[in-house]
Amino acid sequence: MTPLPGALGSGEVRFWRLDHDRHHATWDSGQGAFLVGGRWNSRGVRAVYAALDPATACLEVAVHKGFAVLDTQPHVLTGARLVDLADVHVVWPQDVPNPNWLTPASPGRNQQAFGDALLAAHRFVVLPSAVSRASWNLIFDATRGAGGFADVTQTRFALDPRLQPV
Repeated sequence: MTPLPGALGSGEVRFWRLDHDRHHATWDSGQGAFLVGGRWNSRGVRAVYAALDPATACLEVAVHKGFAVLDTQPHVLTGARLVDLADVHVVWPQDVPNPNWLTPASPGRNQQAFGDALLAAHRFVVLPSAVSRASWNLIFDATRGAGGFADVTQTRFALDPRLQPV
């Protein structure tokens, strides 16, 4: 597992999210997760999913949409800095009740309820990625997370065309 960001560099923790261009202005609304639920939230919870590095953010989207969509439709990469690391709760692999929740399998109600409880108890939650076992994701409730991040940047995303098979 990739270590959590430490004392190297600025000491800041940034998170990253990749959205289709039409949704970039509402990247922190949790609207998609609210409508359909997600790995760590049930329908009706405004969870915002991000990653602690931009490559994992790309993989998290590509696993659902495919690289062809990332290559042919405009996307925006959003980055932001967490304001206070005391607001972050880390869920280590051994803290998850069922290890299968960390696999690419579809989430069940119990997994979503576990995530709902985490989001209700903590402003920001860092969990292992199911797409890249060595990477970390960050989730937060859109309402609770507001004001807990700063220095938001948005840049047009460009996929390396070599990721498309010939």
